[in-house]
Amino acid sequence: MEAEQASLELTVGPVAHGGWCVARHEGRVVFVRHALPGERVVAAVTEETTRFLRADAVEILEPSPDRVVPPCPYAGPGRCGGCDWQHATLEAQRALKADVVAEQLRRLAGIDRKVVVEEVPGAPDGLGWRTRVQFAVRGDGVPGFRKHRSHDIQPVDACLIAHPEVEAVGAELREWPGAAGVEVIAATGGDRAVVVKPRPRRTVAVPDLDAPASILVDQGKGRTVPRRGPGVLRERVGDREFRVSGSGFWQVHPGAAETLLDAVLTFAAPEPGEWALDLYCGVGLFAAGLAEAVGPEGAVFGLESEEAAVRDARANLRDLPQARIERGRVEEALDRFQIERADVVVVDPPRSGLGREVVDRVASLEAPRVVYVSCDPATLARDVAWLGERGYDLADLRAFDAFPQTHHVECVALLVRRPI
Repeated sequence: MEAEQASLELTVGPVAHGGWCVARHEGRVVFVRHALPGERVVAAVTEETTRFLRADAVEILEPSPDRVVPPCPYAGPGRCGGCDWQHATLEAQRALKADVVAEQLRRLAGIDRKVVVEEVPGAPDGLGWRTRVQFAVRGDGVPGFRKHRSHDIQPVDACLIAHPEVEAVGAELREWPGAAGVEVIAATGGDRAVVVKPRPRRTVAVPDLDAPASILVDQGKGRTVPRRGPGVLRERVGDREFRVSGSGFWQVHPGAAETLLDAVLTFAAPEPGEWALDLYCGVGLFAAGLAEAVGPEGAVFGLESEEAAVRDARANLRDLPQARIERGRVEEALDRFQIERADVVVVDPPRSGLGREVVDRVASLEAPRVVYVSCDPATLARDVAWLGERGYDLADLRAFDAFPQTHHVECVALLVRRPI
């Protein structure tokens, strides 16, 4: 029998990182989607390796009390792969994410810690929060979302986790001939944009849309050029406005930027006159908060590898002369700019984390406090372990549900240097 056609009756065990639960069949591990811990399910095997199986729960024999009917008709086995936990209550989703963070810290860093995943204001029902939505486009121009672990595209007529201002554009109801992908952005400052990624050697015919939006063309490697309207968007956090070029990085939950900034500043506790580093600083969200806190007698050095983000950060912080933004990779730029110490370091690396080389270089700065913002609990836990080897202890950690209905979770960790 083909592995894809096999069905197993399973008792589902604990949650695993990535939107799976763990079960066992004849001594082999089975990673099951669309299930919840404690359930009895019939699961269709979707992938088989020498070490484990992957499967989708296609029939629920004994449901968990945390199970609900997914609000979206495209959520479920063989459909859209964007959401992992629509079949669970929001409270259960956050408990599952907390278990994942705690398990990664325990397994990779040897740290036992109770974790609570906090709600991010702005989406009380877990829907309508995603302000940046990327659609894949089929060869015939029909947009949709990729199925889980597949290049196949599921067309949709609406996305329930998309922000209403994204849905107002109506991108999923149009055809996009010549496009490989379409991103719709609804910035918190009121701007809308559609970023079109053409197929090789093709020109995209942009359809009429239901709401006004700038049109930008993705040229690859993070470069976008405006075809219609401005090439930048405005994002607001408190009283400060940030410009973000095209599809540059910004938190997708409308409440996440302010929530994370508050958490970072609480942990960093910057004082007037201190010297702070913001590594992987993006368009300057944390650098701005740090610069305001350290004041004119202090200094903030921000480091970012993306050219457009550096330009944006310099524009966003032009009223804060104590903040300096430079372009470079952390692996080499700290040495190039002769950065030898800091009073506080904030790091917000990509999903791949810091890695051993950057951990060692950050530890060499001997900052009393390192604040680590992470979108991946596995790489966070790995780096926390390595920082532990270099004299830093995990003093505090907060986790935030910045991506409801998905398995993703945002963490902010405080690491403090042990006294010598």
